Amino acid sequence: MKRELNSWFSPALQKEMPIVSYGDYGFSLLLVPTAAADYLEYERFQLMDILAPYINSGKVRVFSINSINNESWLNNDMLGEHKAIRHNQFNEYVYNEVVPFIRNATSFETPIITSGASFGALHSMNLFLKRPDLINGVISMSGVYDLTDYTKGYFDEQVYFNSPMHHLPNLTDHHMLEQIRKSQHIHILTGSGDYEDPNASRAFAGALYNKGVNYELDVWSEEWKHDWPTWRAMLPHYLETRF
Repeated sequence: MKRELNSWFSPALQKEMPIVSYGDYGFSLLLVPTAAADYLEYERFQLMDILAPYINSGKVRVFSINSINNESWLNNDMLGEHKAIRHNQFNEYVYNEVVPFIRNATSFETPIITSGASFGALHSMNLFLKRPDLINGVISMSGVYDLTDYTKGYFDEQVYFNSPMHHLPNLTDHHMLEQIRKSQHIHILTGSGDYEDPNASRAFAGALYNKGVNYELDVWSEEWKHDWPTWRAMLPHYLETRF
């Protein structure tokens, strides 16, 4: 499996940001880490080994980036408004730096699908919903879609617009909604076992339904916990059966 490491100083984040890619061809799958993890997290937890057949066959080319959650919502020493600003800087990094990097490595026409587990699921969904002109779809695993689950009571306009459960129900921009509705790949996956919150996925699916957005909600049984064995089963299953 071809593996490439790259890095650059991010103007948005004002720090060096690495990225790893796996493979040569196929649609682009952009992985967002869980919690405070880094760009090699999915590799360390053997997900790349599981995805190798799809990567080597040219079905998908995978890109994985760093989280900055430990400089934002998971940093207890920061003020809430500063956490929100850092979150928006991360969004700008993805849209203005990572997406062009992927386009340059693939092509302008190559679809980009975001994916992540746990906190990465919220980020992946949020990145897609805010810029469906750049991101073509999402596979979110074991997520909650209310950012206030992470903000320790802080709420402002920036939290609102980065919390899918808050801003989607009130979204009225017809052009934006039509771009979201065009996606054939809005996949919301969750287990029902320990530390999973399937009702959060059901609630967000209901918000999509109310906006006329096509989606797939897949609630797995109680044997599937909020942990890596679940995500190592979910993601390859969806690459095999939906793409």
